[in-house]
Amino acid sequence: MSDSNVFVLDNGAFFAKVGMSEWNAPKVVPNCITKAKSERRRPFVGSQIDECRDVSGLFYILCFQRGYLVNWDIQKTVWDYIFSQECCPVNFSETPLLITEPLFNFQSIQEAMLEILYEEYDCDAVCKTSSVDLAAFHYTHGEQRKKPLCCVVVDMGYSFTHVVPFIKGTKLKEAIRRIDVGGKLLTNHLKEIISYRQLNVMDESYVINQVKEDSCFVSQNFNEDMQIARKRYPDNTIIREYVLPDYTQIRRGYMRTLDPTNSDNDELQTLRMNNERFVIPEVLLHPSDIGISQMGVAEAIVHSINACPEETRPHLFSNIVVCGGSALFSGMQSRIQQEVRALAPDEFIVNVTIPKDPISYAWFGGQQYSQSLSFIKSCISRNQYEESGIKHLVEKCDQ
Repeated sequence: MSDSNVFVLDNGAFFAKVGMSEWNAPKVVPNCITKAKSERRRPFVGSQIDECRDVSGLFYILCFQRGYLVNWDIQKTVWDYIFSQECCPVNFSETPLLITEPLFNFQSIQEAMLEILYEEYDCDAVCKTSSVDLAAFHYTHGEQRKKPLCCVVVDMGYSFTHVVPFIKGTKLKEAIRRIDVGGKLLTNHLKEIISYRQLNVMDESYVINQVKEDSCFVSQNFNEDMQIARKRYPDNTIIREYVLPDYTQIRRGYMRTLDPTNSDNDELQTLRMNNERFVIPEVLLHPSDIGISQMGVAEAIVHSINACPEETRPHLFSNIVVCGGSALFSGMQSRIQQEVRALAPDEFIVNVTIPKDPISYAWFGGQQYSQSLSFIKSCISRNQYEESGIKHLVEKCDQ
């Protein structure tokens, strides 16, 4: 099996990263169904969203709620699309499946997932793991000349941010830290701020998510940037205009420099983005800013490492890898490096890495893992499923 092709499905709460292990890169598919006000009768699955003529007022029907897979009807619709000729045709009676699930997943959800995969999709072999396990495998078996034995994976997901230390390939469950801040909360917070200050966008999740991706960055000195944001243009170097899409000529909005002379004559609808640009990602580093009494990412990293054996801490501080959609914010790597450095003991080297493609990082780890001996050992065959039953298999996997 180690030489065979494997279907790798990193089943995230917002994006599913899918593809055969021989592919150079995965397909990134929205793991939800979307409906538009203009075309309510037609649900859009995956890349079908590109066919929607007007995505204003687009709303999501999600498979995941609070980080866990609960809506099986929607998930099965998305999987039907993923495994179809339109996306990634696959024959599971001949191809093993490597699929991810959330950390500390409920047993009932694990049982339901395995039952659907074996009964509905006729899978011959299934290996389930978590995206942080695959990210750690990618980091420790990657292109570095010196393979680290320890690492800390910071997974900035859609619902949560997890900090997970790995020692010799095994995650230390008692040292895992979770922050209840993810991409979903950041988008919702930006919707509230813009709706309060400028324009009611509470129904515009799709557009405001694009605004967040295009305009937000992580401040390297929050107080200094707040002082700049209080100034008037042109002394204010942070302020920008975001041109909203009109779905005739502009399909996706874009940023432009503020030009007060043209704004009166301009027919384009714009948002003025000032301190919102760096206040939104700041919630990941200081959740208490919006009333969430939890540690920020840097504190959680240090807290997690301090819960590990003392002899492993120098190695963990020097091998911190950040993945997930929020890792794409400009300035994230240097800010986390700066804050962890301030909290870590002086004698330790601190090194924070953000890969080029943090969204697909775990999928590439799955690609590597699918060709390893560990994958073969951890696969659940159809015979095992039929002989042992789901409950026994789930309990065995969790040991």
